Amino acid sequence: MLDKFAEFFVFGFAPLVIGTLMMPLQSFAQETSVTGEILYRERIALPPNAVVKVWLSDVSLADAPAKIIGEQTIKDAGQVPIKFEIRFDPAVIQPKHTYSLQARITVDDTIWFINDTRYRLDPLKAEPQSMVLRMVKNAMETEPPAIFRTTWLAEDIEGGGVIDDAQSTLKFDPGGKISGRGACNSYFGKARIEGSAIKLGDIGSTFMACAPAIMDQEKKLFAALGKASSYRIDGDGKLFLIDAQGRDVIRFASAE
Repeated sequence: MLDKFAEFFVFGFAPLVIGTLMMPLQSFAQETSVTGEILYRERIALPPNAVVKVWLSDVSLADAPAKIIGEQTIKDAGQVPIKFEIRFDPAVIQPKHTYSLQARITVDDTIWFINDTRYRLDPLKAEPQSMVLRMVKNAMETEPPAIFRTTWLAEDIEGGGVIDDAQSTLKFDPGGKISGRGACNSYFGKARIEGSAIKLGDIGSTFMACAPAIMDQEKKLFAALGKASSYRIDGDGKLFLIDAQGRDVIRFASAE
């Protein structure tokens, strides 16, 4: 009888021990989040190197710095509306404290847009938020880099020159796009410019057929655009696209 009791005690008690050890693992709070979108009213495209930062803060104490509860930094954000999700530990939220969202958009560490309205919320119950930012005029009034201010006409592609009456052009849009004429067809694509670094891609074009020499020039232009990894504008106002090995792959002059 004692042996059977011991057997029951050992094998019956073990699951209770395992269950007791597992309970604390289930008690840890799961992360939650505040979601929403960033907007502004101005009809201005963001450049590819724009950075969006949005954060959730405890602003309960008027005479002390706000305490950041969670934040998100968004690069390659594209254009507004820009979606965000701030993840945070709900255990840090205090019932009688005040919480708010703040956001800003910077370009090359210069603030372009900020929020001048306090977006108060209950982080544990908040619906998706819509934050409308205000433009910082001084930043937007700065003149855009020279690469954006003209249409560029190719003078040389891969050291082979160009056909005089077959113009190959390139134009940069601050919104992260390029367009131009290959020599025969119109084309379009995407551009990412950060300082002197550049990356061009996703190039598409129309489908007209021209003389073989003109089509060959167009093919070389598209290939050279895809090789570009940096650029420079010299003292004569010429634009050079440079590959990863430091070679000039295309030389442009201003067409304007």
